[in-house]
Amino acid sequence: MPVTDPVADMLARLRNGHQALHADVEIPLSRMKADLARILKEEGFVEDYKVGEYTISIKLKYVDGRPLIAGARKVSTPGRRVYVGVNEIPRVRNGLGICVLSTSRGVMEGSRASSENVGGELLCEIW
Repeated sequence: MPVTDPVADMLARLRNGHQALHADVEIPLSRMKADLARILKEEGFVEDYKVGEYTISIKLKYVDGRPLIAGARKVSTPGRRVYVGVNEIPRVRNGLGICVLSTSRGVMEGSRASSENVGGELLCEIW
């Protein structure tokens, strides 16, 4: 059965993997999900990721046996896109989390989008 919202599916797989205390999760490959995995690694939310031919393998990160990703929220959905300008990019959990945007310059984290003076579609928030 095809997935209508791939980013929401990825966030659900990460959340389910953390709840089950798995070491890693497998996610079907797409370019946007690979970019999101790259951002999660750069920001320290996951240990590592590997892009295979058809899947992305993400190694989950735990601190003292507790998942590092406390929560994730999908903002834009296929039925309701949410766009933000450079001055409207939200701070997540008072700076403890990140927001991910799909911009004209690619998928990037909110603070990087601010520094590059670009807005876009607000995909998700992770804390």
